[in-house]
Amino acid sequence: MRVLIIGCGYVGIPLGIELLRLGHEVFGVRRSFEGESEMKAVGIQPITTDITNRADLDKIPLPFDWVVNTVSSTQGGVEEYKAVYLEGTRNLIDWLSANPPKKFVYTSSTSVYGQTDASAVKESSPTEPQTDTGKVLVETEKLLLEAAQQNKLPTVILRVAGIYGPDRGHLFKQYLRDEATIAGKGERLINMIHRDDVVGAILAALKSGRAGEVYNAVDDEPVAQIHFFRWLSETLGKEMPPYATEEESAQRKRGLTQKKVSNRRLKMEMGYQFRYPTFRQGYSAEIQRLDNVE
Repeated sequence: MRVLIIGCGYVGIPLGIELLRLGHEVFGVRRSFEGESEMKAVGIQPITTDITNRADLDKIPLPFDWVVNTVSSTQGGVEEYKAVYLEGTRNLIDWLSANPPKKFVYTSSTSVYGQTDASAVKESSPTEPQTDTGKVLVETEKLLLEAAQQNKLPTVILRVAGIYGPDRGHLFKQYLRDEATIAGKGERLINMIHRDDVVGAILAALKSGRAGEVYNAVDDEPVAQIHFFRWLSETLGKEMPPYATEEESAQRKRGLTQKKVSNRRLKMEMGYQFRYPTFRQGYSAEIQRLDNVE
């Protein structure tokens, strides 16, 4: 297969490595020259293109058998989201519709779910986020699902939870730096997935995901913040973080969701088996990796 990975970075490069191992030809798109040497070093053919510029895409030689969009917003603001996700996706649909791939996989986010009642969330649950960035992601998904329904682009959407792995994991890194605090009573649920399992889910979607369908990419165990820190404390022999002040907890609570995201569909329909079923296996591997680095 001739494969194009758009936003070939933290997830895209290990995905490319695995695709190359399976015998595919892999091209990686970044908006700047940053990362070009890293891609070349592993055998990914680098392409510098900005998907927010429609004319830029015409420089890339079609066709591709598989296209994966793992692009992320570097700035994080709503205007950046609109440009990278919404307009970028509109440009990709326009560019690919004349010569569509066999499969297009897009990594969205579980932040499209706005539930705050700790309920179980599946792919058919309402997507009504309170944040403006979350609303942009919902709009982007709608564009892709419409394109799939019109047979313009055979899209599979993966709603990816909070990614952790080598050098990634906000709460974990805060804890190691003694900067973490527990908000409220520590009851807020964290939905996570290891980077290697994001790669695995994308490969499963390319192979057997159904066009026009959505799958949650999240591990087996949503965990309360306090239980996550307690496990880290016991594993590392380190004290628990202090509780945040009421003011800090109130500020943090704004716009936060509280939900248990289900991965049942990913496992049942695509038969995906997790390398790291819970944060315990994933963070044990990361702690071991850090020990070896030291």
